[in-house]
Amino acid sequence: MSFADTVAYLYRLQQYGMKFGLDNIRTLMAALGGPQDAFRSVHIAGTNGKGSTAAMIESLLRTAGVTTGLFTSPHLINFTERIRVNGREIPESDVVELADAVRQAAAEIPDFSPTFFEVTTAIAFLYFRKMQVDWAVIEVGMGGRLDATNIVIPKAVVITGIDMDHHEFLGRTLPQIAAEKAGIIKQGRPVITAFQQSAAMEVLEQKAANLGAALCAYGRDFSAEIVAEELTGIRIDYQGDVTHQRLAVPLAGRHQAMNAAVAVRTSEEIMRAYPDIRCDIVRGLAAVRWPGRLQFVKEDPPVLIDGAHNPQAAAALAAYLKKALDVYRRIILVMGIMADKDREGIMRPLLPLASEIILTAPAYGRAASPEELAAAARSLGAFPKTAPTVADALVMAEELAGQGDLIVATGSFYTIGEIQEALGRSGVLTRLRE
Repeated sequence: MSFADTVAYLYRLQQYGMKFGLDNIRTLMAALGGPQDAFRSVHIAGTNGKGSTAAMIESLLRTAGVTTGLFTSPHLINFTERIRVNGREIPESDVVELADAVRQAAAEIPDFSPTFFEVTTAIAFLYFRKMQVDWAVIEVGMGGRLDATNIVIPKAVVITGIDMDHHEFLGRTLPQIAAEKAGIIKQGRPVITAFQQSAAMEVLEQKAANLGAALCAYGRDFSAEIVAEELTGIRIDYQGDVTHQRLAVPLAGRHQAMNAAVAVRTSEEIMRAYPDIRCDIVRGLAAVRWPGRLQFVKEDPPVLIDGAHNPQAAAALAAYLKKALDVYRRIILVMGIMADKDREGIMRPLLPLASEIILTAPAYGRAASPEELAAAARSLGAFPKTAPTVADALVMAEELAGQGDLIVATGSFYTIGEIQEALGRSGVLTRLRE
C-alpha cells in the first residue's frame, strides 16, 4: 500500500465504530506474535492530563539512555503524532508497512473486523517491537478496563485526575467512571495517582488493595509547589523520595505542577524497582514538549490553542487566561465543541473572560452547530458571534484583534487541529483525530 492507500484503509475502519472489550485486540495481537510483550511499559489512564503526564514520563525515561516509545491520542494534524520512539514520530513508510501487516493478519481471522483504534494500537506495538523499544509509555484511549491498550501488563500504572466525561460510555457517576479507569491496575504493580475526589479515590484504593498493588497518592506520598509561573511554563519544588527545587516545567498552566509531580514520582518508582534505570529529573522535565495544550501557534496576532473539551480542562484553561490578562488587553475566544459534551460546563468558566466570542463547528459529524452553541452561550448571559467553519472563525477573530489582544481557540481537539490547518499545516486523517 501507498501512504494514501493506508490512510484510505484507516478511514474505512470508521464503519466499525468503537468496540469496548479486549477479545478483538487479544485475537489481533496473538495473530501478530504478541508485540505488546516485547517491551516494558507504563500505562496511563485518567480524565485530564494523560497526554502531558505521558510526555513527561517518556522524557524522563529517555534521560536514562533507554530506547523509549510513546503512544498517545488524539493527533492534531498527522496520524504519525500518535506513535513516537525517542521523541521522533513514526515515519509514514513504517505506518504503511505495519498497517499492511495488521490488515493481512486481520484478513486471515474469520469474521473479524478490528476498529480504527485497535488497528492503531497494533501498529504502535509492532513499531515499538521493530525499534527494540525498552520502555513504552502508553496512554489509554478511553476509560481503561475495556480499552484496547489494556492488553499490556505494565511495570507501573498511572491515574491522572478523574472527572465526569464520556459518561455515555463509562458511567453516569464518578465511582463508575473511576472503576473503568481503575481497570488498568494490575496485580502487584505500583499505582501512582494524581489528587482525586474522595469518591474516585475510594474506588482506586479498593482496587489496588484487592490486587496487592501499592498506591502512591499526590498530596499524601509526594507533592509539588509552584515557585514561579509564566505564560510559557512553571517552576516547582518537588517533594518525594528526594527533594528537587525549582524544577523547570516548560508546559504552561498551574495544573501542570501536579502532572509533573506524578511523572517524577513514577520515575522514582521505576528507579527503585530497576536499579539500572537512572533518570535525570532536571533534564527530563526541562526537555518535555506537548502540543495542543496552552500552545502558541502564531505570533501576530498571537493565537493560543488548547484542547480543553470538558469542564475540568476548561477551568484549568480559565485559570491560565486570568493570568494572561495581566499581559494581554483582551481575549478573543474561538470555540467549537462536540455535541455530546457538557457545552455549558465548558463555556461557563471561559465566556466571562472573553471580550469577543466566536462559536463555530469543526468539520466532524459529532460537532455541535454554531447555532446550538450560541443558544447555550446566550443562556449563560453571553452575546456571541458565529462562524460556519473553524477557518472562518479564525479569519473573523483576526479581523477583530487589535494591538495587545490574544486569540484563544479551544473546545475540542478537532477545533484546534483545524486552527493549525487554517494556519497552513497539512492534515492527515483529520476526521479520525480521536
